[in-house]
Amino acid sequence: MPTAYELERQANIARNKALLDELALTDAVNNLGFSKKPPPPSPKAKTKAKPVQSAKRAKREVAEVSAGPRRQSARLKRPAGDPDESPEKKRARLQAEEGQRREAENERLQAEERERQARKPRHQDLELETLLGVENTEDKDGQKDLWMLKDTMINVWPRPQRTGTHDSFTYEDVTEEEREISDLKEKLTKLKIVARAKVTMNRVYCAQYHPEKSKDLIFFGDKHGQLGIWDPRAPADEVEDDEDADPDAQEGGKYWRLQMHWPATSRSSISCIRFDPTNSHSIYTSSYDCTIRCLSMGSGISKEIFSSGDVLINSYDFDPAGRVVWISDAAGGVTHFDTRLGQSKATWYGLSKEKIGSVSVNPTSPHFLLTASNSRSLRIWDTRNLAGLAGGSKPSSSDIVEYENATVEDFCKSANGSALLRAEWSHKKSVSSAYWDPRGRTIVSTSYDDTIRLWDISSSALDSNDQFASSRPFKHISHDCQTGKWLTILKAQWTQNLDVYPHFTIGNMNHSVNIFSAKGDLLANLSDRSKITAVQAVTCSHPSIIERVATGNASGRCVLWASPEGFEPPEEDEPEGVDAS
Repeated sequence: MPTAYELERQANIARNKALLDELALTDAVNNLGFSKKPPPPSPKAKTKAKPVQSAKRAKREVAEVSAGPRRQSARLKRPAGDPDESPEKKRARLQAEEGQRREAENERLQAEERERQARKPRHQDLELETLLGVENTEDKDGQKDLWMLKDTMINVWPRPQRTGTHDSFTYEDVTEEEREISDLKEKLTKLKIVARAKVTMNRVYCAQYHPEKSKDLIFFGDKHGQLGIWDPRAPADEVEDDEDADPDAQEGGKYWRLQMHWPATSRSSISCIRFDPTNSHSIYTSSYDCTIRCLSMGSGISKEIFSSGDVLINSYDFDPAGRVVWISDAAGGVTHFDTRLGQSKATWYGLSKEKIGSVSVNPTSPHFLLTASNSRSLRIWDTRNLAGLAGGSKPSSSDIVEYENATVEDFCKSANGSALLRAEWSHKKSVSSAYWDPRGRTIVSTSYDDTIRLWDISSSALDSNDQFASSRPFKHISHDCQTGKWLTILKAQWTQNLDVYPHFTIGNMNHSVNIFSAKGDLLANLSDRSKITAVQAVTCSHPSIIERVATGNASGRCVLWASPEGFEPPEEDEPEGVDAS
């Protein structure tokens, strides 16, 4: 017969079971020893958009981590002495051990020195094999990539950049201009995603579209000094068969990754990409390693053309002749550099007290320089008046003549320098970028005050030597520019196509791409929620084809927007003399 204690325990168990059943705590009931069928697992929520799947894995060099010698007792490490060893033999043995120890120490120091030198920026000329990382001739896949890249680069025409006219696309009849904008809007609204690929390993910082008409060739610069070259219409890399693979999530085209700047860290981020205005076979890249390099598509050689020492280079621009380069930096200066004379003849001008994030040369009046800085100012300079500056210094550690900001400001206040600063407009916050359009007439600026501004400069103002009558923008567009720390700064980029009404592209924080006309009209809002789940912070457009826009995001994934009609990759041709097995 059960005891009173046992009866009370059974009653407690029954009450607990009933209470847990009421609360639907199945697991707790099972722990008490009662069996109950668990509810079926809830189905996993399906994501709307899948990131593009990389067709090839990046080759990463895994450094061997050495744990180092463990501490041991000196007595235990000492070899057992030979009782019959003579003093002469003991002395010789100790000398040999000391020599071995010194040799091992020297080898360790030399290895550390080689590793330290390998982390330094590279200033020498670099061949395409080094940039692509395929010096090993036994790497068949790498040699095939090298052959295809050389073939792609050689078969591109060295197209010079055309120069626009200041009065192009100006209409006396408003109806005619509206018709031109309407036709452009109709073409741009048809753009769809036709190709996606992870072109670079890290965040995309800048991009440029090659002017070649027969193919699409897009260059992307990333956070770790890598230059990605993407041919979205080329046959894609073959991947292993996967029955569950989504064809819409596969990569499109062919891409190559060149380590243009070294080391491969954030200290070598590519800040700007430009083509030589007279020969698009030459690609220029600037980096946070304080250098500008030029890659020749014909020879496959990358050369350093400029070094700022220890000052970060943010932006640069060419004059239409492709000989003079204006370089802006984080110290608030702009460097005038003639590629024919070399760095020893360069001159640095302190045009701002804070970082100048972008510099733009007027394509039709190249003596007008546009700067945007963290001092919240957009300024237009007439560089013809810089010759009157005096008091420049040439430090012994540099070949560049320098004019400090105080010297420039004092000169602007003088009678001789009154025409140097032709216009200025203050923003509420830092000015991220400011660029001339291909006509050299309209300016677009972006700022952290979440506004896009547009200016229209008349021909009479540019032809005179006086201050601009007004520097007030004619259009304000509200646009979220709060990218934060992990996204590339949004910058409005003009299309360089001279055959179409001027317009520019800019990324949107809503994972879309906006296209505006030079009048500030929204022409298109490109988006695809089923394929795009990240901010397309970097944008560029084809200089010769209207229906082409390329974008890049913070993970190195890039997208090509185009009209689906007529966009079909060509059939793959097997390169001769290359074993693809």
